[in-house]
Amino acid sequence: MNFSIDTPKPVILLLPLLGMGLFVVLYIIAALNYPGGSFAMPDKNGFSFWNNYLCDLLDHYAINGELNSARYFARASLAVLCASLLLLWAYLPLFFTAKSYNRSIMWLSGILSLGTTFFLTSGTHDIALRIAGIFGVLAFITCFVELFKMGYFKLFIFGVVCLFIFLVNYYSYETGAFIRLLPIIQKLTFICCILWFLFLDISFYKKLKSTSAEYNNPN
Repeated sequence: MNFSIDTPKPVILLLPLLGMGLFVVLYIIAALNYPGGSFAMPDKNGFSFWNNYLCDLLDHYAINGELNSARYFARASLAVLCASLLLLWAYLPLFFTAKSYNRSIMWLSGILSLGTTFFLTSGTHDIALRIAGIFGVLAFITCFVELFKMGYFKLFIFGVVCLFIFLVNYYSYETGAFIRLLPIIQKLTFICCILWFLFLDISFYKKLKSTSAEYNNPN
């Protein structure tokens, strides 16, 4: 695959940062507007950090049976997050100088994973989650290879930790092991992955800014 995308101005990479911040704000608003109910406590009012899943906020009806007024904020936050990370991932191959098949696989699998995530609200949650998860793992691993080759060892190690937590989350979801802890594991997965994307974006931004400065001031 031949990437012909132009190098963006550094300021473009501030948009994913803003998007990730807006995602957090909108999800907090969604949680505050959630009517109530979780699988552990179906009749409890409000959103429980310890018992509710993040995807509970996306559903048309809350677990307690009430119309879920939080879904608008939750769906908007998911859309903002996916769009922000798609923007970052679309330009990410430019972060790595050497062209390779691994870099192409990283780009394509990341785009497919994030694109599939949009369908979590379409009534095909489980299928979309599994497909996005498979492509996401492939995107992470191939990105780690590129980060390691370029000497970004802190990003590499943190990314591996994020992937491990993600796999624990996925194992619990599929097998039912540690199911009572899954809502917490899910939130920990989100927090770690968002932080990793944030650090990746900042590193990319700094590199572009440095390259731009060298180009404008060759002496």
